[in-house]
Amino acid sequence: MSFVSVCHIDKIFPGTGVCALIKGKQVALFRPSDNAEVFALDNMDPFAKSNVLSRGLICEHNKQLWIASPLKKQRFNLETGDCLEDQSVSIKSYPVKITDGTVAVSL
Repeated sequence: MSFVSVCHIDKIFPGTGVCALIKGKQVALFRPSDNAEVFALDNMDPFAKSNVLSRGLICEHNKQLWIASPLKKQRFNLETGDCLEDQSVSIKSYPVKITDGTVAVSL
């Protein structure tokens, strides 16, 4: 599995998401808390057909973390990419590793 270094974890404020262009693909990176944990998903909202998920709201449901789309409000699981409101829809999730504070993603 090949990882691409994206940024230092300090560049992603806790409780927010950012968009990174990795090998020509928009990837949404989320840091739910102060912990050194980051999730990576496709940035494309499949319902709105817009690259906006990095601007969504991180939320919790049934002790799982989700991102709520800023446009149509569907929620996507930060670990799996599955949609809470429509189980037939999911988005791609990507492995993330953090080494010496550097966030790296594998496409």
